[in-house]
Amino acid sequence: MGRYLARRLLMLLPVLLIVTVLISSLVYMSPGDPVRVMLGLRANEEAVAKIRAELGLDRPVYIRYLKWLASTVKGDLGRSLQRNEPVTEMIADSLPYSVQLAFFALVVAVVLAIPAGVISATRVNTWIDNFLSFWSLFWVSMPGFWVAILGLLIFSMHLGWFPVSGQGGPIWTLQGLSYIILPGLILGFRQVAVIMRLIRASMLEILSADYTRTARSNGLAERVVIYKHALRNAMIPTVTIFGLQIPEFLSMSVIIETVFAWPGMGRMLVDAVLKRDYTLVQGIVLVYAVLVVLINLLVDILYIYIDPRIKQE
Repeated sequence: MGRYLARRLLMLLPVLLIVTVLISSLVYMSPGDPVRVMLGLRANEEAVAKIRAELGLDRPVYIRYLKWLASTVKGDLGRSLQRNEPVTEMIADSLPYSVQLAFFALVVAVVLAIPAGVISATRVNTWIDNFLSFWSLFWVSMPGFWVAILGLLIFSMHLGWFPVSGQGGPIWTLQGLSYIILPGLILGFRQVAVIMRLIRASMLEILSADYTRTARSNGLAERVVIYKHALRNAMIPTVTIFGLQIPEFLSMSVIIETVFAWPGMGRMLVDAVLKRDYTLVQGIVLVYAVLVVLINLLVDILYIYIDPRIKQE
């Protein structure tokens, strides 16, 4: 197990290196001038050139990239061009809020998706199955920003059930929980729809397999057949697709945080892009990339506990 983890971690290094090259290339090629954003369009060329030289923006692209990469290896992501604050500290301040929102959404996804998928598969072609299929299709097909804005208008502004925006404190307090429920549900429901459809499809195939019929013929209770044999095997492809869904989940969280003014990394990333804060954009996207590769590594480790055959290999 230790050798496997060490080998996988070494394989992640070139992936992260390629990510840094892509991040820097896209950032440096993007239109707009951060100095013009800072000083305004009417600033004279002398002042613009002076600030650009102080920030190192007048250097060649490859020099700026190599300097940033050397600092990143040491744990220093540079300073924000707009706020002149360490990017590492800014990310450390906003990361806990993004983790809270993502954790809440994942709990919603796991708690609702698994029973919904099992019920839909065991009651195939009934009104319950049709309702759950329609519900999941709605969440998968609707744009995330549209659902977020619609939920904000209906449940916050019209009905007044939840606060409009912001963050109200720790999620274990009543006030903090009231702020995270609506964005967390909207973010989690999309994953519920994806996972539920995968579990349903896998369960339908497994419930008609020979070993499932053999388990029934041996006198095992239907509950044991469904949850001990069928569901465990259905989780293997589900976990695989869930790992592939992580980038989509993070991009959706950026939209949710922006719409609900949630003080996480997603909202800070959008602000940094609009202000052409290149250093902050590079740092945030790099952290997102590290999260994606680490979560996919955790998904691979889960295979060992779900499927004993992988552990034997």
